[in-house]
Amino acid sequence: MELQKLSPAELCELLVREKIRRFFLVWDEEAGRVQVSHPQLEPLARLLEEDRRDFDRHEGVFVQVAPETGVLQGAFIHRTCRGQSAGGMRYWRYDTVEAYLRDGLRLARGMTHKNALAGLWWGGGKGVMARGTGLGTSDPAIRRRIYEEYGEFITSLHGVYVTAEDVGTSVEDMAAVFSRTRFTTCIPPALGGSGNPSVPTARGVVRGMEAALQHLGRGTLAGKTVAVQGLGHVGEPLVGFLAEKGVRKVIGSDIDPGRRDLAQRFPGLDLEIRIVERGDNSVLAVPADVVAPCATGGILNPRTIPTLQASIVCGAANNQLEDPERDDSLLEERGILYLPDFLVNRMGIVNCADEQYGYIEEDPSIERHLGDTWDNSIFNLSLKVLEEARRSGRTPARMALDLAEERSRELHPLWGHRGAAIIGSLVRTGWASVLQK
Repeated sequence: MELQKLSPAELCELLVREKIRRFFLVWDEEAGRVQVSHPQLEPLARLLEEDRRDFDRHEGVFVQVAPETGVLQGAFIHRTCRGQSAGGMRYWRYDTVEAYLRDGLRLARGMTHKNALAGLWWGGGKGVMARGTGLGTSDPAIRRRIYEEYGEFITSLHGVYVTAEDVGTSVEDMAAVFSRTRFTTCIPPALGGSGNPSVPTARGVVRGMEAALQHLGRGTLAGKTVAVQGLGHVGEPLVGFLAEKGVRKVIGSDIDPGRRDLAQRFPGLDLEIRIVERGDNSVLAVPADVVAPCATGGILNPRTIPTLQASIVCGAANNQLEDPERDDSLLEERGILYLPDFLVNRMGIVNCADEQYGYIEEDPSIERHLGDTWDNSIFNLSLKVLEEARRSGRTPARMALDLAEERSRELHPLWGHRGAAIIGSLVRTGWASVLQK
């Protein structure tokens, strides 16, 4: 049986039959291989070891079948040199176990790079729950219990991963998570949290666009045409900020027919909204100055890159390149300037990181990331990366990645590499056997 080809629901059924409620895949640095909690799941360990694209010696992958709701819930931890792994929790549908694992691995690695470039003392992690497993979410009480169980799962990891809001999850869902763990951010303001971090994320993406235009000597966003894929949590406020910058036209696409109503919110903007089927990437190919992917990842690939008509790609979606090595080169060959997501979409996690330190009106800690004076602001770091890429002959994505890798290996000034110690403790103390029946 090829476990990676099973659907997540089929994996859950298999795990329950085998009386496995929790399992882990942990990188063993000394042995140079992936350690797996259960022999039955050895094929998944070998899948990771043999992969050269998405697996990057991730420190740990922890997964459970939620005891009451039966939902497949996971935490993916990439690198914790700078501190606890941190990143949002995604609730998404996956066709196969391999797709589920790959998405978690890619997202966690992206958070390592994003947190490092932002100067945060956090490592990279991501939470992923698989839709179509366990009980559905049509009943509000069941949905709340799913997120409560995810909070309990996070608590069981002893603080190696701090979760937050991501695709498929709302601020209200985060309140349910918070009711079962303290290792979370983006909880509702009424509970002392910062709420939805999407608005600052959109502001950061605009700053990246402005850096790209300045680098190319093409002025400001005023009078430009921008194509936005995804008009959800980030895409909607992004349209508003683009309108404030005086763009000539925005062409947006979304799978939700309700997004048609956005046109009424921006009466002075030439806003064309296209409702498309899931997987329709046609908006990427419209004539525009800038394309902003703000939906799901993996949409820049050999099928879509030849169709691009914009000279700049700068958006909020994580992991926009299907294959970073290959697709980065394809964009370069076409003369398209690509600003990697982990360089420009930091503001969501910055907002989360600042949450624990209290609030200030017009918080200078937030604003310095969005301004022009701090060397490490989105605008200035983007310009630095673009200029150094031009000077060295490397692509901007490669330049940003090399810088992020270097920073991500710096040890937390107080706690060192504590995350690795926590993972070691979880393995030694039988974390994966707690829920076995």
